[in-house]
Amino acid sequence: MVYKKITLIGTSDEGFDAAVDEAVDRAEDTLDNVKWANTENLGVEIANADGREYQAEVEVAFELDE
Repeated sequence: MVYKKITLIGTSDEGFDAAVDEAVDRAEDTLDNVKWANTENLGVEIANADGREYQAEVEVAFELDE
């Protein structure tokens, strides 16, 4: 088996968990064979957002077709 990893950045105004869920949900909707995800970095944008924008950098791994 061979896997590929990509990095996604999920965002949410609700919190870090919602930002991670957004990234993972998008990966599952657009990629086949998603196997795992790791959260690398968390951040909050304050300056240019109306409220707070929570951001989660998520590394997603999926199995490549043979």
